[in-house]
Amino acid sequence: MATSFQPSIQSRQHPLIQRLASLIQATWSEMLQLSPYPAPSDLGYIEGRLEDEALFIENFCYQTPQFRKLHLELAKVGNHLDILHCVMFPYPQYALPMFGTDIVCGRGTISAAIVDLSPMDPDRRLPVGYRHQLSTLAKLTFQDVRALPNWGDIFSDYCLFVKPAHPDEETAFLQRVGDYLHIHCQQATASLPETSAAAIQEIEAQQRYYCAQQQKNDKTRRVLEKAFGPEWTERYMSTMLFDCVGGIA
Repeated sequence: MATSFQPSIQSRQHPLIQRLASLIQATWSEMLQLSPYPAPSDLGYIEGRLEDEALFIENFCYQTPQFRKLHLELAKVGNHLDILHCVMFPYPQYALPMFGTDIVCGRGTISAAIVDLSPMDPDRRLPVGYRHQLSTLAKLTFQDVRALPNWGDIFSDYCLFVKPAHPDEETAFLQRVGDYLHIHCQQATASLPETSAAAIQEIEAQQRYYCAQQQKNDKTRRVLEKAFGPEWTERYMSTMLFDCVGGIA
């Protein structure tokens, strides 16, 4: 399926976010069979106010034979905060990790950039095919490696969480996201669905745990609650951002 991405926020965001959004969009279109995802109509494009500044959120959601939901969120608050958030949710019939990446930019400076392939395995081990391909990637060195949050037990040993110190590190991060995304799409399209009910139930349980842990991100919740209130924020976080509970049959 040919897919056209026409975000209105992306062109006004930090250059690294623009480059990463374009990379994600291009990789999805080239490597996966995209079709529309039935997201709530009122949560596609959102406008609000945060401390007297305009807040814009734009969501792009798709599905494929292997992924029940591909989600790319772009957000902008005035001229001082730009955010990119992306998660790929596999169907529980596929024993695939959860790809996720985020960039937070405050006042023109990237304060956080993270990418991971989070295992949906009780022992937090990625499938063999992933481990083999990831082990061949060149080692990267960043000046400022950030500590994972206290709810971050969902992340793998390959999680990269940094504060890029200069443009070369920004480019290195972008390239590593591209590596992970390419490996993930390649592994996903070659994978076969599980036939064991017990295996599918275990994947469901791990996906629910991943979503529950991600919803503990207090920074995201506080920003949204300031702009839209607690009730709207809870619906957005559980319906759009991490909707495993409602999205898995």
